[in-house]
Amino acid sequence: MRSSCLWQACGMGDHLSKAGRSRVMAAIRATNTKPELAVRHMLRSLGATGYRVHVRDLPGKPDIAFSRWKVAVFVDGAFWHGHPEHFNSDTAAPYWRDKIRRTRERDRLANDGLAELGWRCLRFWDFQIETDCLAVAEAIILELRRAGWSSQDD
Repeated sequence: MRSSCLWQACGMGDHLSKAGRSRVMAAIRATNTKPELAVRHMLRSLGATGYRVHVRDLPGKPDIAFSRWKVAVFVDGAFWHGHPEHFNSDTAAPYWRDKIRRTRERDRLANDGLAELGWRCLRFWDFQIETDCLAVAEAIILELRRAGWSSQDD
């Protein structure tokens, strides 16, 4: 498991009080994370601008939304969204199993809702971005091109 602050997900007891755990959880970023910022920087450097971030009126509040071409991009944390190599539901405490299950269900509903609205939905794991941000940005640009975007459009 990559995230050391989430060691309790392996079923171990929590050493923090309820208030202490609340403070720790509140400090975890939900928006403008390093992987999100890296993708946005890479997209701009490749000429893909004209997007909005964290669009509240779209299902799931996509991290990056190209409204004109209806392409939505999500950057999912491996632990928080339950990647099998970063979250083991067999050994996780019930709290974490339920939390990750609900997150996965929200992701599915967001994908379905966007598809119903005619949007293309792309999801990338944070570790994919950390490993090869350029490849992720190129995959987004490929999807934009399929939707009719060209670098002269912006």
